[in-house]
Amino acid sequence: MVTRKAIIFDIQRYAIHDGPGIRTLVFFKGCPLKCDWCSNPESQNKSVELALFEHLCIGCQYCFEKCTQGAISVNNEVLFTDRSKCGVCGACTEVCYSGARKIIGREMSVSEVFEQVKQDKCFYRRSNGGVTLGGGEVTAWAEFARDLLQKCRDDRIATAIETCGYAPWEKLEMLVPVTGLFLYDLKTMDDEKHRKYTGVSNGRILGNLLRLSLLTDQIVVRVPVVPGINDSEKDIEEIARFVKKISVSKEVHLLPYHRLGQSKYDQIGRKYQFPDLNPPSNEKMSGLKGIVLSFDISCRIEN
Repeated sequence: MVTRKAIIFDIQRYAIHDGPGIRTLVFFKGCPLKCDWCSNPESQNKSVELALFEHLCIGCQYCFEKCTQGAISVNNEVLFTDRSKCGVCGACTEVCYSGARKIIGREMSVSEVFEQVKQDKCFYRRSNGGVTLGGGEVTAWAEFARDLLQKCRDDRIATAIETCGYAPWEKLEMLVPVTGLFLYDLKTMDDEKHRKYTGVSNGRILGNLLRLSLLTDQIVVRVPVVPGINDSEKDIEEIARFVKKISVSKEVHLLPYHRLGQSKYDQIGRKYQFPDLNPPSNEKMSGLKGIVLSFDISCRIEN
């Protein structure tokens, strides 16, 4: 029997926003989209990577002594890390007692993840909750996800996945029999805008959603509302009009933009694109919700 493994960067327990009831969220590394507003930038790279929490550094220099790749240098007792030389071996993190250095992501087997997921079965039963696989992008590890979801279903644990929908149809299709709920992201119907802010066309995403809707009616369309990008009345009307055509039970969740993930960009050596962008107001979100409701589509705002 094949022992499948995937790179997991987090497993969160007692979550209440990614599917019904109390849930355990499993976060995979790797995503084909590079959304400029992504709140989990550490999920985009499919490989493990190094995060630096410079405010925690106590200057002990043990990491400098441990590094064999010349990636860490010292100038006037200040430590510098050259990521181009770093092989992400993790040696520096092993001697960083202040927690200023951390490896994001670790290889886990299906059984290892399932052992953590099943610990909260009693909470799932009492709240009608379960497990939700997210990321990153679940379909980047489709075979692993299928096997994990099957183990959950065999143990009577409800299943859900979060997906951007950008994957070969076969990868998404194989998850249908083992997935109780699809949380499907739509950013914008404007393909040019989609390419600009996510790096890919939305053609495959829309096509996969239409095909998915022919196989299951357990789909919730989720829209991250980003000011100046997809928060106009036209943007939301176009999405609602498309959802209206889909032959599934209609439900849309609007997710207002936030900056909670901004600090993560510095930690992994990347620049955040929207440092001055403010979240949409409650009044703005209520207005957009009203537009979706006007299409006779159930809608709620997820904070």
